[in-house]
Amino acid sequence: MNKQELVSAIADEAQITKVEADKALTAIVDTLTSCLAGGDKVTLVGFGTFSVAERAARTGKNPQTGKEIQIPASKAPKFKPGNTLKELINK
Repeated sequence: MNKQELVSAIADEAQITKVEADKALTAIVDTLTSCLAGGDKVTLVGFGTFSVAERAARTGKNPQTGKEIQIPASKAPKFKPGNTLKELINK
């Protein structure tokens, strides 16, 4: 499902226009992004938790040359599904 298909599904489910659904989806994504960028955790009960994971610096290997390289520390978005979502998927 791409963004436009999701917008259509939201519009149908909420009985709103596609323009309103697109604004709502954009607001949700923007808010999640800014919260995660600020280091906050976002929990949607029954759906899951979005958070930021810290990755330590480490040594890796270039697969083409086999030469060791230094991989810097970084942050990555993380999602942990809630129990309700897990149960629905595993039916």
